[in-house]
Amino acid sequence: MRVMMKVNMPVETGNRAAKANKLGPTIQAILAEQKPEAVYFAADNGQRTAFVILQMTDTSEIPRLAEPWFLAFNAAISFQPVMVPEDLAKAGPAITAAAAKYG
Repeated sequence: MRVMMKVNMPVETGNRAAKANKLGPTIQAILAEQKPEAVYFAADNGQRTAFVILQMTDTSEIPRLAEPWFLAFNAAISFQPVMVPEDLAKAGPAITAAAAKYG
């Protein structure tokens, strides 16, 4: 299953890492281990944030994915299932059936 992991880093933790020249190298090390499909960086609620798109086959993978961010940056993590257009196309029959039954 494709998921988006949202990683919010507290400002103070990120600032300490940036001042110690560890922010970029630590992020790169974590991403090298996780091998995401895509990563986007932005500010969210005033915090450094990474949106990491990756494949997860089982929920037991959550600790493997989240712990490095928790430990390195005291980050807040959330997971959201996401789809690409091909996934949405596969879901078309189920959407049509639900619309016919409940719409």
